[in-house]
Amino acid sequence: MRADRLVSLVLLLRQRGRLTAEVLARELEVSTRTVLRDIDALSAAGVPVYAERGRHGGFALLPGFRTELTGLNHDEALALLTTGRAFGLGPARASAMRKVADALPEAQVATAARFLVEPETDLLSRRPVTEEVDHPAMLEVRRAVLAGRRLRIRYAAAGQEPRWRTVDPIGLVTVRDRGYLLATRAGADRTYRLSRILAAQELPEPAERPDEVDLDRLWRQRCAAFLADGHLTARVRVRPARREDLLSTAVAVRAEEPEESGWLRFEVTYQDAWHAEWALWQLGTDAEALAPESVRAALRDRATAIATRYGAGNA
Repeated sequence: MRADRLVSLVLLLRQRGRLTAEVLARELEVSTRTVLRDIDALSAAGVPVYAERGRHGGFALLPGFRTELTGLNHDEALALLTTGRAFGLGPARASAMRKVADALPEAQVATAARFLVEPETDLLSRRPVTEEVDHPAMLEVRRAVLAGRRLRIRYAAAGQEPRWRTVDPIGLVTVRDRGYLLATRAGADRTYRLSRILAAQELPEPAERPDEVDLDRLWRQRCAAFLADGHLTARVRVRPARREDLLSTAVAVRAEEPEESGWLRFEVTYQDAWHAEWALWQLGTDAEALAPESVRAALRDRATAIATRYGAGNA
């Protein structure tokens, strides 16, 4: 609709300054002739848009002109800005995001880059029970991420007693119903599960972090480092009835495909060789380790020892 396009044109000029007709046509997916007609329509309606000629010319709004997007507060606009791209609504989403961004102060539009929703890669790569996150702690974490301030968190790492840590927050990632805080601590990379943050306190001193961040790239790097940190990847086939048992013991499940036999084949990551042996032993004859050979050998040796112990004549 033309009305929507006119609004988008005004917001583009307000947010990005002087733009040529060619750039506006590309952004709005129309012809330059249509853009020129829309500019004339805006001028006739009293919108202070003017043209600058010359090599660096284009169209711009008079300084201080501002449209208003009512009905959204800062948190509501931010929530919409961090939604994922999906369902073939790319152009519509781009138009909507321009309108939502206009509800935020200019200094805070860039804060949306500190949030990443549903990246392709997950540290665990399997959907667990939805995790509960402490709401007051989450508010403090989010506030520190947006403000660029240091954060003190009481964190319960797996198998350890909760303790306080001071970190420099970089951004927040939400994937498969789990939330993560990406941060540094004493200069070292750290990734914290939000469900394990029991309390949090934003500190007054600024966080030591880059002004801009490519959160998607950073997340991929941390996932790769996590999986390479002493973990063992195995290829496994399992009966469908035991699928969830396999998933519940694996650190990560990287691939899954059906076999013609009706079994399922997985590429699974475990903490180490001992963890792989233990987890697959629990599945008995309902699973088979295909690789690596070291895991097959360990399971074969264990089965042989059990068979010898309980063989005939040992009663």
